[in-house]
Amino acid sequence: MNQLNQIMVRAFAEFSRLQDQERGATSTEYSILTGFIAMVIVAGVGLFGTSLNSVFGFLTTGVKTALGIP
Repeated sequence: MNQLNQIMVRAFAEFSRLQDQERGATSTEYSILTGFIAMVIVAGVGLFGTSLNSVFGFLTTGVKTALGIP
């Protein structure tokens, strides 16, 4: 009976170790996903900023033309 108890304790310890490894893998996956999302946001804001700059340039030119400012 004592051997069975030792085997059960070892099996439980091994199962706990494997479960902890799964948590680590999950957090790594979420970290990578967060990094990709951040890169997409940075790229999107950069493109939006360029577009917005173009729009304001167009508006500035229109206002200058309407007011006769060179």
